[in-house]
Amino acid sequence: MIANPRLAVIGTGVIGNGWIARFLAAGYSVVAFDPAEGAEMRTRAAVERAWPALEKLGLASDASMERLTFVPTIEEAVKDADLIQENVPEREELKRSVLMSIDQYAKPEAIIASSTSGIMPSTLQAGLQLPERLIVAHPFNPVYILPLVELVGGVATTPAVIERADAFYQAVGMKPLIIKKEIEGHVADRLMEALWRESLHLVNDGIATTEEIDAAIIYGAGLRWAQMGPFLTFHLAGGEQGMRHMLEQFGPALKLPWTKLEAPELTEELKEKVIEGCEQQAGDNTVADLEVKRNEFLVKLLDLVEEYWPETSTNSIK
Repeated sequence: MIANPRLAVIGTGVIGNGWIARFLAAGYSVVAFDPAEGAEMRTRAAVERAWPALEKLGLASDASMERLTFVPTIEEAVKDADLIQENVPEREELKRSVLMSIDQYAKPEAIIASSTSGIMPSTLQAGLQLPERLIVAHPFNPVYILPLVELVGGVATTPAVIERADAFYQAVGMKPLIIKKEIEGHVADRLMEALWRESLHLVNDGIATTEEIDAAIIYGAGLRWAQMGPFLTFHLAGGEQGMRHMLEQFGPALKLPWTKLEAPELTEELKEKVIEGCEQQAGDNTVADLEVKRNEFLVKLLDLVEEYWPETSTNSIK
């Protein structure tokens, strides 16, 4: 990995701002570009809100919010960068257009990393002058706290680029998950989408409210998944013989039509049920209030995860 790499962030919405906060906390300087009016003001405010959580996680000795610079063009943002993190809205045509501009102005050895949650890297590589240096580096919100980043190469991506990216994201405190075969939605979002679709069916059919579904995850599966994930959780469910017995005993139930894998039609009635349920759950808490509570919880939870799985706290996931 390049010592003290120069970083550029293109697109400063929720994800872009999360990357900026994480990079600054790790002691790097960041050059950012976003054409939206007021983008710089919103970014600096977002970084300030994230900073208390980052202080609890531990800042680099040279970390500073002042090491952020906004520039007026993509060219100026990327021309000297060693790694460019792209975070524009999830529209394929827009992303490809922005990535082509980045590819035009970035130096040949720079890595171009897209934060896309669903588009495959081979699709994004099409038309680039140097497609071999583009990867997907998909994080999770809040980026400045959650360590998972999915690294996915396309058909043209070289192994050396994945290796360099892996080393970089580890250096900023992340846990890269290197996905060997590209697929729409990558891995983690496909899992979350399955649960989200089933949740919408349960609300739509009047089985449970948004609050009841959230409680089912918070006090049940969610507590276990934070430590072990679904496979080890089910391994324990099999008793002394582990997963072998679990599959023998519960495997036949997989054929029962419990779940509905296709999403329900997002009618106005369903949207209102979901919106009203979430607003009722939030009560008097603003989104900013909930972000503070979430951040405090996640910082403490990460300490527990690392306490129980110290051997995985610093390496990428192979």
